[in-house]
Amino acid sequence: MIETHSLTKRFGQVTALDGVDIRIGPGEIVGLLGRNGAGKTTLIDLILGLTTPSSGTVTVGGGTPKQAVRNARIGAVMQTGGLLPDVSVRDTLAMINATHSDSIGVEAALDAARLTDIKNRKVGKCSGGEQQRLRFAIALLGRPDILILDEPTTGMDAATRHEFWDSLRTQTQQGRTIVFSTHYLEEAEQFAQRIIVLDRGEVIADAPMDKLQANEKRVQAASSKGPIDVTTADADGVARELLTETDAHDLTITPTSLEDVFVRLTEETDRDHA
Repeated sequence: MIETHSLTKRFGQVTALDGVDIRIGPGEIVGLLGRNGAGKTTLIDLILGLTTPSSGTVTVGGGTPKQAVRNARIGAVMQTGGLLPDVSVRDTLAMINATHSDSIGVEAALDAARLTDIKNRKVGKCSGGEQQRLRFAIALLGRPDILILDEPTTGMDAATRHEFWDSLRTQTQQGRTIVFSTHYLEEAEQFAQRIIVLDRGEVIADAPMDKLQANEKRVQAASSKGPIDVTTADADGVARELLTETDAHDLTITPTSLEDVFVRLTEETDRDHA
């Protein structure tokens, strides 16, 4: 559904993306992670046809990003913009709905995004989380095969984020391909099937969630020199060395969280560029 080859984007002397190769198939749920400035938003903009590559290619649904957008094969939930404050939630959807030749309809979109109770509220009176859910409803109108979500839960409280992901799970059950970026690593851990990590414009990890975490374990122990906390792919070897070569005790080995993996990957990148 989405494929890039040597995708590069430069802004003057700054390289935002540097030779990115990814392939995302139908029905995949992909979490796109990275620190601020890693290249996530630039990649999303390229997939949506909002900007053009400096070099390399990106295809969406077998065609160009602009073709995918024009044919409503792709829908997007962006962080900000695109809403008129003096128009009601329902009327906003009705205006966008009029541009689609084949849509799920306004009422279905309201229901899918859990907006029915506030459909007559002016957009300017909606909270940040409610406006994000409205953007989600707009993205669903054209029956897209692909949903792209850039920090979709920005402005939502914990309860509203939970409701949003419940709504999105319904979309995954319909076979849609979903790519989302988030700074909430626990969201990616709970929802994504596959994780792509960007740093300094390059892909530094791309793997199914279970394999990404299975490669790492956290070894913790106490010692006369203080607590020991190591994340490693060779937990048995580290444990053996600690127990035979040091005075470590009370040793535990636990699976790593996605946050543990993310921190290690980005720290390795920092060391490589030091």
